[in-house]
Amino acid sequence: MIVETPGLDVDDIDLDASVVAVGHELDSVTTPPPLVLVVFGASGDLTARKLLPAIASLADHGALPAGFAVVGVARTAWSDDDFRNVALKAVPKPTAAWKEVVKRFRYISGEYADPDTFEQLRVVLDDADKTYGTSGNRIFYLATVPDLFGPVATALGKHGCSTPGPDGAFARLLVEKPFGRDLQGALALNATLHEAFDESSIFRIDHYMGKETVQNVLALRFANAIFEPVWNRRYIDNIQITVAEQLGVEHRGGFYETAGALRDIVQNHVMQVLALTLMEPPAAIAAQSIRDEKVKLLQAVVIPSVDEAVGAAVRAQYTTGFIEGNEVPGYRQEPDVDPYSRIETFVAMKLAVDNWRWAGVPIYIRTGKRLPKRSTEVTLEFQRVPHLAFGGALTRDLRPNALILRIQPDDGICLRFGAKVPGEAFRVRSVGMDFSYAETFPGPRTDGYERLLHDAMIGDATLFIRTDEVEQAWRIADPFLEAWSEDGVPLAHYQAGTWGPREAELLLARDLRRWRDP
Repeated sequence: MIVETPGLDVDDIDLDASVVAVGHELDSVTTPPPLVLVVFGASGDLTARKLLPAIASLADHGALPAGFAVVGVARTAWSDDDFRNVALKAVPKPTAAWKEVVKRFRYISGEYADPDTFEQLRVVLDDADKTYGTSGNRIFYLATVPDLFGPVATALGKHGCSTPGPDGAFARLLVEKPFGRDLQGALALNATLHEAFDESSIFRIDHYMGKETVQNVLALRFANAIFEPVWNRRYIDNIQITVAEQLGVEHRGGFYETAGALRDIVQNHVMQVLALTLMEPPAAIAAQSIRDEKVKLLQAVVIPSVDEAVGAAVRAQYTTGFIEGNEVPGYRQEPDVDPYSRIETFVAMKLAVDNWRWAGVPIYIRTGKRLPKRSTEVTLEFQRVPHLAFGGALTRDLRPNALILRIQPDDGICLRFGAKVPGEAFRVRSVGMDFSYAETFPGPRTDGYERLLHDAMIGDATLFIRTDEVEQAWRIADPFLEAWSEDGVPLAHYQAGTWGPREAELLLARDLRRWRDP
């Protein structure tokens, strides 16, 4: 029997549908107002690999305004045509729409602290307003090394570029991570940015927030009546967040020597996923409400003392090993890495949230390079059943129920539960009920930068990081950084192609738990 819902025609429901035909997610987005995108660090790797392809994708799907131009600023001695050629080569098969946009590319070669650079910029921006009708709207994208974030923002303010123009024109600042190296660095950087730009005009990018599966955590939690009642300490035994990378440091050895896994992944990506997964329901799916709840959650994370951080974390570095049958070098043999380096490429830690919903539920985090596979996922492991009547031998393959949110690369959700194995004996083991984004919503997807760039263009700050959020994430990370700087946490080692050092397993074994291997 089918019970009709008022206002809903049952003939409109396809009860057998498992695949939803959708077009590209950029095909139906709001068209931004006319604007100029100014990219500082235009000759760098980030611009070529991420920004230019993202802008090209926006152009191909009609998501750019008719009045749109790009101005590149960098030290490299390029001409306008050089920059345009790089833009065309950044896309494997440039379309007519992309070629048309590239015609409106301009380039300024100069030092980032040189007043002449910013005087040239003002002239080019004024010309874009007259030629392309960009109406005084500006977005300044800082794709430089982090040390230049402050000086460039200061120079923009000094030369009058950060002041919004008349008739509602805007001047926005997009800042790449990392946002400082520690709490004091983040406080200083934010103070510098605020001297030139209002907080409402600063968009701090974490590209993880552009991933569809990360955003879908909100839908999973707040659009489904079956999950929210059990999303708390009464039913959840522990939470695990894994960010595993199969690659090593590649060409980023120099950067990694100044950062390490804690600064590179935990302080930003992991904290964002943690906040979205555990926060309270927002009053509305709007920037202010969502960001308020994320900050409240991070403020509830227990900040350990330095001594407590020593016992709650593991740091390690990969050595020579095998990935998919191929031998790979250890971290100290990578280019631009100190042969005696003590920088961590793996971190495991235990955190706690002291609030009504999550008190007493341990949160285990791990991230590392040169692990067996690339995988980012959140596992919510439920409490065990109070009594098993089947006997130990019949349930040795039974694990606690779990809800697994796969963020990458195989985006989806898995619900793990117990089921009887066919046969005479009443043997029970864990099985998974899987939902795959790729199978249910087939079609091309963005890599995150398209979404974030477009949101910045229309002024939607929902997926960007606010000042208080950045600073609170550093307050959580700082005790661990301090413990490591004092060498309070020994540097362990793990072979490339394994799931990390033995010490990471012991971190959970002390609590009679174990990691879920993706």
